[in-house]
Amino acid sequence: MSKVKQNDTVKVHYTGTLENGEVFDSSLQREPIEFTLGQGQLIPGFENGVIDMTVNEKKTIHIPSAEAYGDVREELIQEVPKAELPPEIEPQIGMGLVSRTPDGREIQLVVKDVKDEAIVVDANHPLAGKDLTFEIEVLEIK
Repeated sequence: MSKVKQNDTVKVHYTGTLENGEVFDSSLQREPIEFTLGQGQLIPGFENGVIDMTVNEKKTIHIPSAEAYGDVREELIQEVPKAELPPEIEPQIGMGLVSRTPDGREIQLVVKDVKDEAIVVDANHPLAGKDLTFEIEVLEIK
C-alpha cells in the first residue's frame, strides 16, 4: 500500500483544535483540502504529520507553535492613532482591519485594545503562539 511522501499531492479531511479542545477549523462540512507536500502550502507540522500515512488512515497529530504559526512577535503589535483611521470606522476589540504596506501588500490586523486617542492592533496570525492538534484522514494520494 502506498504511503504519503514528499512531492505527493494528497486529499485530506481534518479538524483542528486548540489545547482547550476548541475547534478552530474543519474540512468535514466542506470539500477536503488538496495540497502537494514540499511546496509550503500548509504549516510545516501539518505536512510532516501526513508523511507515511496511507489512504483511509486516520491520525491525530500535535503541532507545537514553532511548527505551526510561530511565536507571537511583539514587533507586530502596534499602537495606531485614531486620527489615522477612516472616519467611518468605529474600532471595537476583536475587529479585523486591513492595512496596506507602501509596496501595496495587504496586512490583516486585529484590534486588541481601544484607548481614548489610539487603538492597539496585532498583525500576528490569530493562531500564533498556540500549539495545535489535528485529526487527519488521508482520502487520496496522487
